[in-house]
Amino acid sequence: MTVALTIAGSDSIGGAGIQADIKALASMGVHAASVVTCVTSQNTQSVSAILPLPVEHVLSQLEAVLGDADVRAVKTGMLYSGEIASAVAGRLATEGVPLVVDPVMVAGVGDSLHAKSLLKALKDDVLPLAALVTPNRAEAEALAGRRIKNLADAKRACRSIKGLGVQSVLLKGGHFEGDQVIDLLFHEGEFVEVRAPRLAVKAHGSGCNLSSYICGYLALGTEMKEAVIGARSRVMDALQAHYQVGEGLEVLDSLATLNREAQRYITMVELKEAIALLQPRLTRDLIPEVGMNFVYALPHARYYEDVCGLEGRMVGLGEGASQTGCLAYGSSKHVARIVLTAIRYDPSKRSALNLRYSKANLDKLQRLGLSVGSFDRRKEPKRAKTMEWGTASVIDRLGYVPDVIYDEGGIGKEPMIRVIGDCPADVLEKIDGIWS
Repeated sequence: MTVALTIAGSDSIGGAGIQADIKALASMGVHAASVVTCVTSQNTQSVSAILPLPVEHVLSQLEAVLGDADVRAVKTGMLYSGEIASAVAGRLATEGVPLVVDPVMVAGVGDSLHAKSLLKALKDDVLPLAALVTPNRAEAEALAGRRIKNLADAKRACRSIKGLGVQSVLLKGGHFEGDQVIDLLFHEGEFVEVRAPRLAVKAHGSGCNLSSYICGYLALGTEMKEAVIGARSRVMDALQAHYQVGEGLEVLDSLATLNREAQRYITMVELKEAIALLQPRLTRDLIPEVGMNFVYALPHARYYEDVCGLEGRMVGLGEGASQTGCLAYGSSKHVARIVLTAIRYDPSKRSALNLRYSKANLDKLQRLGLSVGSFDRRKEPKRAKTMEWGTASVIDRLGYVPDVIYDEGGIGKEPMIRVIGDCPADVLEKIDGIWS
């Protein structure tokens, strides 16, 4: 198995540090060896004590790992002091493996995690060995010796930090303002903006997870740019699957991507079973002219490839219906857009199907007690995607995700009813009774 090494502090609440690093690497199929630099007493609200380990013991751990395992990549997190940082750098100097440096100086709760001697050692000894350094705004300002107020400042800071000898710089955007988090990667003389939507989550350990995922990708042989993009995607998964441990900051779920991928088979089976129950009951008056699709998304889905549906559709055949195509992920963009939009508002709304629009069908659904919302295609903004815009406009207006969203069509556009639920079985339960 591929081995990566994390050199960092222990977080007693388990949301950051060595604990988060090990989980993040393990979720990628990478074995995580570890060297503990400090033992902290911290929780989701504060850091109450820090015990740096003797340098000799840090080095003995490092020697034990490097003298035995074929380590393919290394990351450093909390090094705490200049003495520890310089000693670690001295031992790593002969290894020749990719080094990712997370220049940890302050905990997510705001408490300091470093001694005054650390900054100089990072600049003089650690960064010249690094393939990548991943500072946040405050850390980048400390390393570059300049304030960062805007994108131009960020680029100048990246160039200054690159001048310290590190190969590449990733200036994280989490501490800046805006609807998007923009991580700025300075790599091989070019700037790459890695963008992600900003989530309303104050979580513990995002920096540890990001650098660990990057380390894992590098250990697996991934190129730097792709490693950073892949790591940011995994952090998004981890943030969306956040959970509460204590009374303060929430904790990222480092295993979120792994857990979601493990759901692919189960999700497909549940959808297949629902379609098998639905198809014999379908009549022509329920099937749209363009055909019917039924989808089920993975937890916290963000892309079409996260949504399972029919490669073809269910179409009218005689008085009933026939299924064309097999189930596949990424196959139904029309109905998938509805679910992907709904999930942004309510992560539980992972399934949907489309029905033929008629006043009779709509009346039946309303008599079943379902909540209903509608949008008018004539009001659609230019360059908008109808299903995303229409679904979002209804949810924004109502303040929740309704059971049914419909529109009455437009020029060249068939009117349509969409039924949304938590899972395929939930969707079937909602429309049970429409057959009569």
